[in-house]
Amino acid sequence: MDYFAHPTAVIDQPCVIGPGTKIWHFAHICAGAKIGARCGFGQNTMVAGDAVVGDNVKVQNNVAIYGGTTLENDVFLGPSCVLTNVTNPRSQVNRHSLYERTLIRRGATLGANSTIVCGVTLGRYCFIAAGTVVTKDVPDYALMVGVPARQQGWMSRHGHRLAPGPDGTLRCPESGFRYELTPSGGLRCLDIDEETPLPPELAVGKKVYDEFKPA
Repeated sequence: MDYFAHPTAVIDQPCVIGPGTKIWHFAHICAGAKIGARCGFGQNTMVAGDAVVGDNVKVQNNVAIYGGTTLENDVFLGPSCVLTNVTNPRSQVNRHSLYERTLIRRGATLGANSTIVCGVTLGRYCFIAAGTVVTKDVPDYALMVGVPARQQGWMSRHGHRLAPGPDGTLRCPESGFRYELTPSGGLRCLDIDEETPLPPELAVGKKVYDEFKPA
């Protein structure tokens, strides 16, 4: 076994768990789940049998990943965030064959206690603020806040709010990566492809968030 599971964790077979993944206290991995390498599942987490989890995904305490959900690589799910898989649930109506698909794309962050109503796609490196309720698709790099979620700007790949500099370019204060708006109204990075892993020297933080705020 090339992954770690705490003695209190329940791992139903058959399932797929990649090397280096760590599964902590009272977690439950259901039969049929597919989990990539180097993931972390905190206390009291659950992965359903029809769920797919990519590599390097971090799932904090008290999160259930229900059937119909796909998480791409490098996704972060904050404590007690909520995923769903039926828009109109009723105890009297069995909709087990009708689970709606939710796709959370590479590098997305879901803040603590946020809620994702099923059937949506969350774009690459989007940032869902704590307590936000998402009911519609979210663009790449979008910062979403509130109930219901509304876009309040853009976040860099390193998790910093982007503002245009004197030349109009949006630049991350931590990585130095430059971003630009696309003709379709989205955002893209000029210095690294969205599917390319971070270089090692940029994959470890060296300052806390407030140290990057303008004076």
